[in-house]
Parts: sequence; C-alpha cells; structure tokens
Amino acid sequence: MATANGTARSRAPNGSTANKANDFLDKRVTGTTQAGKNDVSLTSSEEAKSTSNTVNLMICVGGIYASFLTWGVLQERITTTDHSTIPGQREVFKYPVVMNTVQSIFAALLGYIYVRVSRSTPGDLPIYPSKEIVWPLLLVAATGALSSPFGYASLAHVDYITFILAKSCKLLPVMFLHVTLYRKSYPFYKYAVVALVTAGVAIFTLHQSTGGKKKKGAEGNSLYGLMLLGINLLFDGLTNSTQDNIYGRFRPYTGQQMMCALNIMSTAITITYLLLSPYVAATGLGHYVGMDLTKSGGELWDALAFIQRHPAVGWDILGFAFCGALGQVFIFRTLSIFGSLLLVTVTVTRKMLTMIISVLWFGHSLTGMQWLGVGLVFGGIGIEAELSKREKKTKDAGKKKM
Repeated sequence: MATANGTARSRAPNGSTANKANDFLDKRVTGTTQAGKNDVSLTSSEEAKSTSNTVNLMICVGGIYASFLTWGVLQERITTTDHSTIPGQREVFKYPVVMNTVQSIFAALLGYIYVRVSRSTPGDLPIYPSKEIVWPLLLVAATGALSSPFGYASLAHVDYITFILAKSCKLLPVMFLHVTLYRKSYPFYKYAVVALVTAGVAIFTLHQSTGGKKKKGAEGNSLYGLMLLGINLLFDGLTNSTQDNIYGRFRPYTGQQMMCALNIMSTAITITYLLLSPYVAATGLGHYVGMDLTKSGGELWDALAFIQRHPAVGWDILGFAFCGALGQVFIFRTLSIFGSLLLVTVTVTRKMLTMIISVLWFGHSLTGMQWLGVGLVFGGIGIEAELSKREKKTKDAGKKKM
C-alpha cells in the first residue's frame, strides 16, 4: 500500500521491523511524530518533551497574536477610513473578497518559501503528494472561502448579540464534527474543557458588547438569518475537523505543505468568484447570499478603481495580506503540532485576551460577569493542561512496563 509521500508501507503487525522503519522515515521527513494527548497532530508522546511543546506553543501563540493584532488594525483602517472629499458622502473600501484574494496569494507564496526552506532534498515535502489528498484539501479550501460570506450575510438578518454568541461557540461544531463525521473519541475532560472555555468566552463577550456602543446588525433574528449563521459555523467546524483528518490520513504531511496547497486552491476559488460575480449578481441569486448588487462592474474592477483613486489603500492591503500570511504560518504550525481544538481555543480567546491587556494597560476595570468569564476560560485551560500531563505520565509509565 503506497503512502502519501510515495513510500511503500507494508501491512505488518505493530512493532514489526517494517512499521518501525516507516515510523523512523516519518520522523526524518517531518522532524516530528504523533502526540498522544493532542487531537490529530504530528508529534509523538515519546519524543515531544513537555518543555519542547511548551516552547513551541509559546512561539505559535505569540506569532498568532502579534500577526493578527497588526492584521486587525490594518483591516479596520482599510474598511472604516472615509476617503470622500464631498461632505455627507462616505467613500469606504468595501471589497472583502479582493482583500482575501490578495492575502491568499501572499500566503501561497510564503507557504511555498517555507516548504522550500524546510526541504532536505528537492523531492521532499511535495505540495500535493497524492491524488487522494486533493479532494479533502479542496473541501477545506471551499468551506474556508465560503464561511465568511455566509457569516457577513447573516448579520443582515440576526442581531449582533446572537452573532457574537454563535462565534464564541466555534469549539462546539469542531468537536461535534470530529465525533460524528470522523468518529473520533475524546476523554470526558476534553468535553468539559470545551464547555468551560465556550461558556467563558460567551459570557465575557456578551457582557463586553452590552456595555459598549451598539454594533452593526439586524434588530431581531429571522429563521433565514439563523440558517446562514448555522452554515457559517458548520463550515468553520468542517474546515478544522477535515484539516485534522488530512494530517491523520496522509502522514507525513506538514503545516507548510497544507498552507501552500490550501492557499493556491483558495486563490483559484476567489478569483473565479470575482470574475463571475457580475454575472451571478445579474441573475438575482446574489441577493440571497448577501452580494452587493449596486457594484457596477463587479467587486474586482470596482476595487481596482478605488485603489487607483486612493493609492494609500493599496499599500494598506499589501500590509494586511502580509500580516495575514505570516499569521497563517503560526496557525498551520499550531494545527499540525497541537490539533484543531487547541488552535480554535487560541483563536476564540485571542480577542478576550487582547481586551484584558487593554483594560490592564489603560487602568480600566472589568465587570463581575467578565471576571467570571475569564475564570472559566483559564480554569478550563488549566484543567486540561494538568489532566493532559497526568494522562501522558500514565501512558509513558505503561509503555515502560511493556
């Protein structure tokens, strides 16, 4: 039976010479092995020492935070700055697919450079190591590209509180699809940790939003809006759970390979959309998925015309794309080493931690319910760390006795 990297893998019993040789080859190609305590990842519980994992986690989380904090600032500046010189008439850049396309181009190039630097020989780390891997990768690229438009479209039909509450619960569809679609099982404490973190983020976010200014969104919730929001969460969960499945099925397959492969596909999907969107909008179908039917020549040409009028926006978009691409390097490294549950935990708590830093920096105070949310999140993460450590020690002790 041929593996993803073209090597022959015999159906030998566990512990046989053939299996040991293949395990050794996997470690040589990827530099990592399978981690017993983390979802589907590429590090082994014997060789991934706790100190090494802690350093890796700190690097990954720090990289994600630094990259996406800058990315968020640039995104807000691009999408909220009024460039109009006519009083009472706003001229703001509102072409998100163009921004995402530029970012995916940058990420594909950066991912390819990362692959080239990581190669030991010219044949190492192929972007698409087999025909079988193309379809699951295409599913991830499609769900990743379609997720955001459904989320944005839902805001016109559901209120902002419902929207942020749903986005705070991203861990739930990820775990649900792992269990139902890919038949993965978790120890009980994993479910408890997901529940604690989800509840904590939801409580913190809800109480933060009620105290601030009203956000853009519909006044109430419609069944259609809830359906769009449900599709958005389903796509988010399918994206992360399928990525984990790919790492498990096509070992060795690294984060840098997946980053490059997915962004090539995403670029192709979004460019196709940009070229076809004027024709889709003309059919009337675009109205139901939140497309702006007022754009004269389609999003691509209108965005290029806007940048031509205001060149500074173009430079901001390039900076936005680079920061997003750099952040993806750390995201895919986190995903390949620690799995999607930990990655989603990092991403859903990023905004909360950013707000806590802001509160401490400027001497503000949190409400009692917000402190409760913080306690639930960090309590859940602390419980998982301690129980995972005990589980690892038990497994290591059992292997030493064998």
